Amino acid sequence: MAGEPQDDCLFCKIVAGQVPSTIVRETETTVAFRDINPQAPTHVLVIPKAHHKDAAALAVAAPEVAADVLREAQAVADQEQLESHRVVFNTGSGAGQTVWHAHAHVLGGRGLEWPPG
Repeated sequence: MAGEPQDDCLFCKIVAGQVPSTIVRETETTVAFRDINPQAPTHVLVIPKAHHKDAAALAVAAPEVAADVLREAQAVADQEQLESHRVVFNTGSGAGQTVWHAHAHVLGGRGLEWPPG
């Protein structure tokens, strides 16, 4: 069920403290931690604590939490002192989503080409 922790979800386990991570920020509704496979000098994931399978599902079910995720993405960029950065939501396997828990990638610290990929 949306919003409920899932036993097989890596990010739910990070929220519960069952899997170690390098947490850089935490709020009542979000957790931000360093990606274990960084694609830029700064690569932080910002996730809602509640389980939603992707960004689209999160936006429909809990738009206020989706806004919290975006707000925290900017807070991460500020904390990391990034002059510029990119926020990416991969939604669906064709877009590169590999963990089925909504999350934003905050990337920065190097030039980011367009188009990506």
